[in-house]
Amino acid sequence: MERSVSLTRRGEPKSVNVADMDPETTTHTEPMADEEEPLFSNLDIFLFSLIVGLLIYWFMSRKKPEPIPEFKKLDTPAPTTRETSFIEKMKKTGKNIIVFYGSQTGTAEEFANRLSKDAQRYGMKGMAADPEEYDMGELSRLSEIENALAIFCMATYGEGDPTDNAQDFYDWLQENDDEDLSGLNYTVFALGNKTYEHYNAMGKYVDKRLEELGAKRIFDLGLGDDDGNLEEDFISWREQFWPAVCEHFGVEALGDESSIRQYELKEHTDINMNKVYTGEIGRLKSFEVQKPPFDSKNPFLAPVTVNRRLNKGGDRHLMHLELDITGSKIRYESGDHVAVFPTNDSALVNKLGQILGVDLDVVISLNNLDDESNKKHPFPCPTTYRTALTHYLDITHPPRTNVLYELAQYASDPKDQEAMRKMASSSPEGKALYQSWVLDASRNILAILEDMPSLRPPIDHLCELMPRLQARYYSIASSSKVHPNSIHICAVVVEYKTKTGRINKGVATNWLKNKLVTDNGHKSTVPMYIRKSQFRLPFKATNPVIMIGPGTGIAPFMGFIQERGWLKQQGKEVGETVMYFGCRHKNEDYIYQEELEEAERNGVLTQLKVAFSRDQEHKVYVQHLLKNNKEDLWKLIHTENAHIYVCGDARNMAKDVQTTFHEIAEEMGGMMRTQATDYIKKLMTKGRYSQDVWS
Repeated sequence: MERSVSLTRRGEPKSVNVADMDPETTTHTEPMADEEEPLFSNLDIFLFSLIVGLLIYWFMSRKKPEPIPEFKKLDTPAPTTRETSFIEKMKKTGKNIIVFYGSQTGTAEEFANRLSKDAQRYGMKGMAADPEEYDMGELSRLSEIENALAIFCMATYGEGDPTDNAQDFYDWLQENDDEDLSGLNYTVFALGNKTYEHYNAMGKYVDKRLEELGAKRIFDLGLGDDDGNLEEDFISWREQFWPAVCEHFGVEALGDESSIRQYELKEHTDINMNKVYTGEIGRLKSFEVQKPPFDSKNPFLAPVTVNRRLNKGGDRHLMHLELDITGSKIRYESGDHVAVFPTNDSALVNKLGQILGVDLDVVISLNNLDDESNKKHPFPCPTTYRTALTHYLDITHPPRTNVLYELAQYASDPKDQEAMRKMASSSPEGKALYQSWVLDASRNILAILEDMPSLRPPIDHLCELMPRLQARYYSIASSSKVHPNSIHICAVVVEYKTKTGRINKGVATNWLKNKLVTDNGHKSTVPMYIRKSQFRLPFKATNPVIMIGPGTGIAPFMGFIQERGWLKQQGKEVGETVMYFGCRHKNEDYIYQEELEEAERNGVLTQLKVAFSRDQEHKVYVQHLLKNNKEDLWKLIHTENAHIYVCGDARNMAKDVQTTFHEIAEEMGGMMRTQATDYIKKLMTKGRYSQDVWS
């Protein structure tokens, strides 16, 4: 609206110029000057015209601004349209169950959506909610709504931390000791991984803290373990949770055979293609017109400047990529993570289109049937099926049981229908069938459709049920002190054969592998943003550092080594820098060998210890080398305040390394095992033992 006003104003001087031109027309009367003295001189006419022109200009400029407040009245409410009161929203929409989620990778959000949808089967109405979007101080008001219940699906991230979107809620819980939540009915399902030190810490904290503040727990805390079978843990908990809800509120199940659609399909036959999403994460056309700041909803398209194979031999493909962030205003620190948004393999997408017999280039929108929902679409709409299956939906992971349950109705063979419903149940036979037929066989949705010919669901319902394709995180393998305009990634390409004989490929690593520096004359780009980490070098450069990172776990340490080298060049005193690296064979996958050996020659690395696990009869791992150097390590840790860093596999390596440090503390420090365990835990609490691990 403002633009139209400014255009009018820009036009106003034209009306003045028209008046200014009047004197030009009077010049035709000049030859008559000899015949008769004019009533008004040219100067009078000019001044008169000028006054008239100024009056017109003043009148118009006085009158014009009047409608401006009207435009502003229409425009200003836009930023405040987001309702921050979940209580008012629940009252307005007749909801009595709210499911908050703390989610980093989308799983907790997915579980929250499933629980809110379940509510309808019990004559209740639920909504899933992001705690970041609402005023969590309103929890005490939930008693204003009859039969109200708050469910919390809380994932734990990193070293027992809340997820990014639950950080404010976590802070609120910690800071508000006087809060009275006695009117709040609640339950918590926690998502975590047993291989991590602080298993389900966030879910456990929320459960305990809400009780401390007076809230009433109506069902036991659920613990989901992603190292085992998270889906099975969730189903088992959910199967017992809903009967407890029914008993508590005196309601009955309405029968759960009905499939409840959350979105309705709209096909666009005549639409301006400039309004159609083509893979953008947030703002339409954000990949064409890039505007900082860049984050998870507005990633930066970073050109790939280097993509090389790191290993000299072997079956695997280990790669080093460099992304150019020049001009993006993106800043990072050594130890941070780079998040990249991958796309699915076009061959998989095309096969899905073929097997379902659909035109993937139809422009569609999936619109939420609940007009009041914050989530209008499951992914950016309008878009095409091809774009949704390529950029927005996870089609490579084995589908969860709720997807099988919902799709079962489309199997024309009753046996297939029965098998799918059984796999979605909590019965021991059903769980075993899901484990063997879906998980152990690594069947994705395409494999399921291929192996179950009677199953042919409508593609729009399939798109509604598929989870969102998530960003993948990599430890940055460079230092911003040395490479301020470049981010380095070190990764191994995932590719394996399944029990059904299919070749499954990791989405992100295969996509990155194919990001050539120039592709048909165009620069390859990667949508990315930075996620901050607590994995940091010591504040004092004089503190020794002990880095343990086998395989691609070396990534953040390449940044650490570069930074310690830069500090030395600046004339700073730098403490001992010790690297323990492990790989299979010296002549195959000793990655960054030249860089590491040069750092050792330059005195940047004071010790470089490498374990080649398969170059001799008995396997040698990093933990064996640690044990061999126990005296030196104990001196660094116990008397010189060394910081220990571990990066890589959480399930085996990180556990074995930690056990080795327990043994070193026991042996060299003369401690009992419990004392040694406490000693290492204290190092962790003080930030002197940091882990950047994955499973």
